[in-house]
Amino acid sequence: MASARTVTALLAAAVLLASAQARACSRPLNMVSEEWPPYSFTNEDNLQTGLDMDMAKAILKEAGCTLVTAPPLPTVRRMLLFERGDFNLMLAATDTPERRRFARFSDAYRNETVALFVLARDYARYAAIGGMAALARGESAVLVPRVGWYGTDFAHAAPGLRASGRLFDFGTFEQGVRMLGAGRAPLIMGDRAAVLYEAQRQKLVLRQLPFVVHQAPVHLMLSRASTTQDDLARVNAAIARLEKNGTLQALRERYGLR
Repeated sequence: MASARTVTALLAAAVLLASAQARACSRPLNMVSEEWPPYSFTNEDNLQTGLDMDMAKAILKEAGCTLVTAPPLPTVRRMLLFERGDFNLMLAATDTPERRRFARFSDAYRNETVALFVLARDYARYAAIGGMAALARGESAVLVPRVGWYGTDFAHAAPGLRASGRLFDFGTFEQGVRMLGAGRAPLIMGDRAAVLYEAQRQKLVLRQLPFVVHQAPVHLMLSRASTTQDDLARVNAAIARLEKNGTLQALRERYGLR
């Protein structure tokens, strides 16, 4: 009987091991760390945290995937390495047809809102701007993130703004808000939570113009060059389970998002 119990235990362990292997991603998911508060930043204990980081950690743990982070890189180089598959995970990505050439997109895990902001003391001067088309027709300059998709309205307005010398880009929100405070341009465009977080840190009072530039769900983006469709299926199944049990909603609420 003892040997039979031993065989049974060994078989059970083998089943558990096979199940764990079946749930695991084909390889570790690696990404470049970013300083993008409140979504991703290094805390006082030198750990990467923030809404997107915490949500990604929960999702990948549930999916049986290993997450590896590397030191920050310039934005353009990071994207080139992602397309090549040297890094295979990016957070808070917008699903676009162009990106689908080199990326797989998970189901959405939160929503983002992109808006235009002005120093509160200057709000009355710019409050009449009712959209990106109106901004393009006017004379005001605007600060915008260097990389990212910010909706069709911005895509249509950007070439004219750039041609007229009224479009200035920035690499980080810390840099962008400093440029705003220094008078480089009177307006700044970006993710609402990220802009307001950085403005508060720099002790600048901003107001949002009365329209939204872009509102859309965001996704985990996996490089086609070094991930599989099965990896994506595991990530999506994990998102569904964590939405159902309330884990992702609790994380969103912890950072003030609904």
